[in-house]
Amino acid sequence: MAEEKIRKLKASGLPRLVMPEQDPRRRAANFEEVPYGVSLEMAMDEASRCLQCPKPRCIAACPVNIKIPEFIMEISKGDPKSAAEKLKRQTALPAVCGRVCPQELQCEGSCVLGLRGQPVAIGTLERFAADYVRVNNLEEKPKVAPPTGKRVAIIGCGPAGITAAADLAIAGHSVEIFEALHLPGGVLMYGIPEFRLPKEIVAHEVELLKELGVKIHLNYVVGKLKTVGTLFEEGFNAIFIGSGAGLPIFLGIPGENSVGVFSANEFLTRFNLMKAYNFPENGTTPVKAKHIVTVGGGNVAMDSSRTALRIGAKSTLVYRRAREQMPARKEEVLHAEQEGVDLQLLTNPKRILADENGKVRAVECVRMELGEPDASGRRSPVEIKGSEFELECDAVVVAIGNRPNPLIPMTCKGLATTKKGTLLVNQDTLQTSMPGVFAGGDVVSGAATVISAMGQAKIAAASINRFLNGEKVEAASADI
Repeated sequence: MAEEKIRKLKASGLPRLVMPEQDPRRRAANFEEVPYGVSLEMAMDEASRCLQCPKPRCIAACPVNIKIPEFIMEISKGDPKSAAEKLKRQTALPAVCGRVCPQELQCEGSCVLGLRGQPVAIGTLERFAADYVRVNNLEEKPKVAPPTGKRVAIIGCGPAGITAAADLAIAGHSVEIFEALHLPGGVLMYGIPEFRLPKEIVAHEVELLKELGVKIHLNYVVGKLKTVGTLFEEGFNAIFIGSGAGLPIFLGIPGENSVGVFSANEFLTRFNLMKAYNFPENGTTPVKAKHIVTVGGGNVAMDSSRTALRIGAKSTLVYRRAREQMPARKEEVLHAEQEGVDLQLLTNPKRILADENGKVRAVECVRMELGEPDASGRRSPVEIKGSEFELECDAVVVAIGNRPNPLIPMTCKGLATTKKGTLLVNQDTLQTSMPGVFAGGDVVSGAATVISAMGQAKIAAASINRFLNGEKVEAASADI
């Protein structure tokens, strides 16, 4: 008991691990990953800060319910291989989640040490364990159950599709993924920039998925080449839809159809998937702009504005609310600011101005101020009369959100949708209004985080298992 008390006192007194990073001036001109990673010794010191709580709040705060203290304990003992093995039993994408999850709002935000000091750097430790076994070629394939003879089709090879496919393949089912784009990974490939998530890591995770026996069909748009109905006709026993939210939302202001206005989806895809920064070798025309204005305040807006810097443009971000109201991770906002993005907060675009050739020349904006709190206590932005001004630029990136593409429900009349265009599901089972068809991720929740999509996919995979075993699984009511 005395040793345990001493250990906890020592752990709580150690300073939190700070991951070393590239110098902002250097990284603003390259697409290399910003954090460098940590050594085994650094990771062990940080892992020793974990109190190994009897009732870990961090697990409950994780959408995938990773047994966080267990893998951290292995790192503290100097055994990252065992840590990675424990992680892989619970998540298909530890190297990804360690980089892009909003840990400060989830596991780290619930860490007991954070009540009076700094929480354990859980995300950093997850990334470390996953990277360690990958770099040192120490990964072991999870044990796969004997074949069940059941076939499952997965629509979409993003974080939800990858997670569901891994769980179902390990359960012994025959799994095939149908991906619309020419590379697997979904938003991990086309949406998140290289400097935040290296593509070799995504490709590596996909290869591990293939080693489980999962087949991946690329350039395959379900709703065009085949429908949900034809997949059943071809012998699939269950279907999981994880097609994401890839349809961009625009501002709806005058001039938005001017030449030089991009959705964040298109802008980021050009550089992530099509490598427009390496023209003409990769054959994609680059965005030639001297000043790019990004509209939005989330992580996608940060990614777009930081990408603009890296292609040599001046980068300005316009957001109608205050800094403390930005939905982006604080770390991403800080990185953008350090690198030179000009944050124009409490500023709202009114219209996009074009020259005689229809090319963007400026954005007309208006200054905002926070009004009185409403019933919920939230202060909404209000225009300041007479504060209009022109922000000269030659390209605009709109990063204010996405919604699901309606193609799949349009070609499958039995699939019920909500007023927002998301698929209607039973929240407990994630089965849609069609028996045998399940869904998860952004196509259900709207644009959200990687880890929330993975959490839903794990619930759906468990429900699919029960369905394939002949157990009763409640479908969503189309009357809701």
